[in-house]
Amino acid sequence: MDFQDTICATSTAQGIGALGIVRVSGKDAIKIVNQIFKGKNIEEAESHTVHYGFIISSPTFLRGERTSNTQLQSSNMIDEVMVSVFKAPKTFTAEDLVEISCHGSPYIQQQIIEALIQQGARMAEPGEFTQRAFLNGRIDLSQAEAVADLISAENRASHRIALNQMRGGISSELKDLREELINFTALIELELDFSDEDVEFANRKELEDLIQNLKSKIQNLITTFEYGNAIKNGVPVAIIGKPNAGKSTLLNALLNEERAIVSDIAGTTRDTIEETMTIDGITFRFIDTAGIRETTDTIEAIGVEKAKEKISQAKIVIHLYEDDIEILKELEGMLQEKVVFNLLSKIDKEGHDHEMDMKSLQRNHPNYHHFGLSVKKNINLDRLKNELVESVKSGVDENTVIITNVRHKEALLKAMESIENVESGMQSGLTGDLLAFHLRDTLRHIGSITGQIDVDQDILGTIFGKFCIGK
Repeated sequence: MDFQDTICATSTAQGIGALGIVRVSGKDAIKIVNQIFKGKNIEEAESHTVHYGFIISSPTFLRGERTSNTQLQSSNMIDEVMVSVFKAPKTFTAEDLVEISCHGSPYIQQQIIEALIQQGARMAEPGEFTQRAFLNGRIDLSQAEAVADLISAENRASHRIALNQMRGGISSELKDLREELINFTALIELELDFSDEDVEFANRKELEDLIQNLKSKIQNLITTFEYGNAIKNGVPVAIIGKPNAGKSTLLNALLNEERAIVSDIAGTTRDTIEETMTIDGITFRFIDTAGIRETTDTIEAIGVEKAKEKISQAKIVIHLYEDDIEILKELEGMLQEKVVFNLLSKIDKEGHDHEMDMKSLQRNHPNYHHFGLSVKKNINLDRLKNELVESVKSGVDENTVIITNVRHKEALLKAMESIENVESGMQSGLTGDLLAFHLRDTLRHIGSITGQIDVDQDILGTIFGKFCIGK
């Protein structure tokens, strides 16, 4: 891509709507739009102003002349529009930028794009507006990635996390520590110039304190990834149990619709059924699985294997039972790292032991919940929803910076490895040149999160290629 070009694209969603916005950015953005805009001369307009007029496909009129509607039609009028003018550097891309607000017809928007291209603009690549904002220093790389997260946010929690990151949450978290690390790296490298005189410019005790502070900060960020990733992609919840334990009934009750077939015939559910639901701003992906039991039915057996596969992928497992917990004991090895809800189903029926002793199993599962449930009588359904939310939020302060991006997590893990090499090197008396190497390696990994290093073009292409055209 040539970032000296002037680019254009539709920035509103595809399809018919009341309004559409065509965005133009680059050094000739105002000039190009002015060529097809019948209204005020926007090259003379103040920045951050809006102007009424018409977009035409052929710039045949003389600006300033009074033109009738008939004359405009003969001049290939495309649409009646409002044009917003934003002059560099106080724009999203830090370039001259124009937004044409037109009617939402896809045909109209395409005609405007074609008129702009005829005047010298080119069609923007996916994410190119945001990429220019990054390359022009308007935002850092983590903020650019947050733009995509904000666009795709489907619930309150993911919206809040993306907004915090877009406002520089991660950058602020690492900025001061990174600057201190840069200073220490410079001092240690300065020592190398005076190696014959055996002097120390970098206070080793202060460096040790910085390393411990940095390790703590990085570890805290890494720890938030599990929560952040679950919020971003939806928390997978597998509903398991024997046939006829009430799994499909529970799914229908949670969704408040008849999504799964409910029957007294054992083995009705043979495949997994997945549906999403947002509770208190968090999206859960509920997965109704086939009843787990020994079976000679080939199709049902496949369903049982799929159920076990979904259990391994889930963050939360809801186990429904009536008489025994043999399935839970059988799957105990798969459940060690998961949040488990062991629910006594259909407690409105007589004959259930509500006080069944579960203490031995509970000791093996720190994230363990056990209580009775009746969907039919709406007993503890709200409690289940509340505890599902709390189990996701547990141990995470929502006001802190939360990592949602796999690339960021990998960079932090590599930074942690490098800073631990610095720590062990100091303890073993590693020479200054090797300490400086590990410090620079740490800085490189931290800087890759925000783009404060030379970022490979392939990485940028991967990141911005996921954006929609027009953003």
